[in-house]
Amino acid sequence: MKKLIIVIPAFNEEASLGTVIGKIPRTFDSQVSVEVLVVDDGSSDKTVEVAERAGAEHILSFPRNRGLGAAVREGLKQAYSLGADAAIMIDADDEYPAEHIPRVIQPIFAGKADYVLASRFRRRVRGMKLYRRLGNYFFTALQTVLLRTWITDGQTGFRAFSRPVLRNMDILHDYNYAQVMTINIVRQGYRLTEVDIPYKVRETGESFITFRYLSYVFPAIWREWRRNDVKKVRNGSFVYKKAERE
Repeated sequence: MKKLIIVIPAFNEEASLGTVIGKIPRTFDSQVSVEVLVVDDGSSDKTVEVAERAGAEHILSFPRNRGLGAAVREGLKQAYSLGADAAIMIDADDEYPAEHIPRVIQPIFAGKADYVLASRFRRRVRGMKLYRRLGNYFFTALQTVLLRTWITDGQTGFRAFSRPVLRNMDILHDYNYAQVMTINIVRQGYRLTEVDIPYKVRETGESFITFRYLSYVFPAIWREWRRNDVKKVRNGSFVYKKAERE
């Protein structure tokens, strides 16, 4: 029996979190057990209560808001500690289709990939604000150039990870994770693939993506790209020296 843990970072997402948890397929494979881990990033609303009522098996709560990057990093490390054979990370805002989890995790369980991006842009996207669309295109293109790997959606909030990736990946930026995570994982030599998904814009809460986002993301990409402690995975062994985080 394989254990799949769904990691949901959440900050004041009481309006949508229950819906996301309710859409997660629990019995799509008789050889896979599914558990939900919600990372409460210092919410001031009823996010924790909603998670408990919706059936989340695990809740990791921060006493204060630390940032999305920290929430994703600690959630994935907790999934590894809980014995996950693989993990899915999905946003709590119901923009991404949790019912597509079986498709997104399939390349990992089939042994065809170590890291999966659920891509919105392999299909037609409607309703996304222009500045967000352009930002997605720009940062995705930047990752494609740096990694010399074709990527269509480098900012997706829906991703899958093998157990080795959970063990070895690192996010050095507490504010956000999207770009530095992929650079970190792919530079280690892990296999990346994408799965197309449908997408709808969020209907509750507010996105943290603003023009101020650029001032945080560029320095983080630079720091990740310049770090010299990333080693290639060879013969199942890996050497990694943790870098200082912001």
